[in-house]
Amino acid sequence: MSDTTHLLIPYAASTSGGCQQALQGLALPHLDRLLPRLSPYPAQSDSGEETSFSAPHERALARALHLPVADGRIPWAAWHRRQQGLANDGQGWAFVAPCQWQVSTDHVTLRDPETLGLDDAASRALLAIVAPWFAEDGITLVYDRPTRWLARSPLFATLATASLERVLQRDVRAWMPDVGAARTLHRLHSEMQMLLYTHVFNDERAARGLPVINSFWVHGTGTLPAPTQATGSSPTPPVAQPLTPPTTPTTLRDAALHEDWRAWAAAWVALDAGPVASLLRQAESGTPVQLTLCGERNTLGFHSAPRGLVQRFQSLLRPQRFKDVRDQL
Repeated sequence: MSDTTHLLIPYAASTSGGCQQALQGLALPHLDRLLPRLSPYPAQSDSGEETSFSAPHERALARALHLPVADGRIPWAAWHRRQQGLANDGQGWAFVAPCQWQVSTDHVTLRDPETLGLDDAASRALLAIVAPWFAEDGITLVYDRPTRWLARSPLFATLATASLERVLQRDVRAWMPDVGAARTLHRLHSEMQMLLYTHVFNDERAARGLPVINSFWVHGTGTLPAPTQATGSSPTPPVAQPLTPPTTPTTLRDAALHEDWRAWAAAWVALDAGPVASLLRQAESGTPVQLTLCGERNTLGFHSAPRGLVQRFQSLLRPQRFKDVRDQL
């Protein structure tokens, strides 16, 4: 389906009470016109749990990109390097997000790294402080962007880790990787908290009214196979055409992660008037389209496909609306 326009919508619904209330008055006319024109697409649908390490939209995006979809082991960091034109050589890669753990008597909450005011210079300075500690355990850290570094280690080849989105504003203890497989990371968490607690780096941030950085989160672990070597008389192996990722808006995600359900409902209205309306026009013109709706547990896929007379008649009598499918997410 390489010529198919694919719209993948994360956080299309949630079991949260605030979301359920927002859904009651939500009108999405373009989506309600689009769904009856589409057929279920089982290959892009799946079921999961809110406790799975990989969020449903991550699994759906991985399937669309032909990446492994094992829970907690979608190799996003290795894929990111491939997108940058860098070699992976089958090594284990991960993302490392410098962050703040807010410790209370009964919770250890991970604060959103995007709210910490980390710029390029500060992130690089912090990386220089902690990199030697990671290196002692065979983990090489590489700068990527202020709120995210890359890490290489055999440890990350098979280690399942929770997506950063799963952990934001939640108690990290429920989302830590298996202690038996990740003793090194558990120890590094303790060491980084002790190192950074009284470090001048954080003293200077506190003096400027900025949040301290006292920990990190590892996610996006896994490997990608090394490029196929050339054989015979061909001097170089054929270059595979890059896959076009589906259009994946983040406005619902941003609102849902901060439980701002009024903003979430407004974002849905904007999506319905924009990308969803555009997909509807393409479907009505006969262009192949695909729609993937993701919640916090499950994914539902739909696509334009030939339908028999009975199916078309049923869709006219009982047209499928968003309210009919949202509880399945």
